[in-house]
Amino acid sequence: MTGRPSAAPAAAPARLGPDGAIDVARLRVAIARLSRRLRRHVLAGLTPTQLSALATVERSGPLRLGDLAAAEGIAPSTLTRLVTALEERGYVVRCPVPGDARASTLAIAPAGRAVLERIRQESTTVLADSLRTLTSDQLAALAAALPALERLADVEPRDPGSR
Repeated sequence: MTGRPSAAPAAAPARLGPDGAIDVARLRVAIARLSRRLRRHVLAGLTPTQLSALATVERSGPLRLGDLAAAEGIAPSTLTRLVTALEERGYVVRCPVPGDARASTLAIAPAGRAVLERIRQESTTVLADSLRTLTSDQLAALAAALPALERLADVEPRDPGSR
């Protein structure tokens, strides 16, 4: 023995399920690659953060700016630049809050609604084209996994510091 610490063993892939059937790293990579492919050509000149904020305003608006920052997990300085960019494109409008001259809410504009619809249609077409490359067994497996994927999309992530 030389007294040197032994090299740490290579970490085995994280696996879940009763028979270890889910390779978590593979699943993460596949989801990330698919997500990038769906976003690649359809952002309409928007950053992913701008697109996410626009969709949040559509879904939950009108929103106070602070509520949008909290929903998106972004800093106020980032929010100011983001909202300015969306306003300049005509995708959102600021509306005054009655009784509070300093406050405003953000609402989606018709152009914002239209760009979101176009992006959704293009993404759906890209995904449908990709699905056509799968075998009938792969399509059946994907259909069976859809409820689990929807559940994963709805689960709030744990705070990494709480482990």
